[in-house]
Amino acid sequence: MTGTKCIPILKALGEIHRLRIVRLLADEPLGVCEIARRLKISQYNVSKHLRILREAGLLEMEPQGKQRLHVVTATLKNQLPANKNVLELGCCCFRLDQLPK
Repeated sequence: MTGTKCIPILKALGEIHRLRIVRLLADEPLGVCEIARRLKISQYNVSKHLRILREAGLLEMEPQGKQRLHVVTATLKNQLPANKNVLELGCCCFRLDQLPK
């Protein structure tokens, strides 16, 4: 991915909470409440961040009963190595293991 295709993704990942959300969701699908609990931020803010990440094409939502689970897209999963510490976009690289917990 290069040039103007990277711009929406870079904008979406330009905030630390969004990077932390991507790191969490790379391991397992989660709902808003669980993401908020793990990151110690409000459900309202988590919802806003999830919307931005979905609009950038990084996340998808899967209904599971009454709950909606958020997952990284298959494309994004393919760009994460097995250890999930580095997100390689082609135009740049994010070190997810160096983010604060």
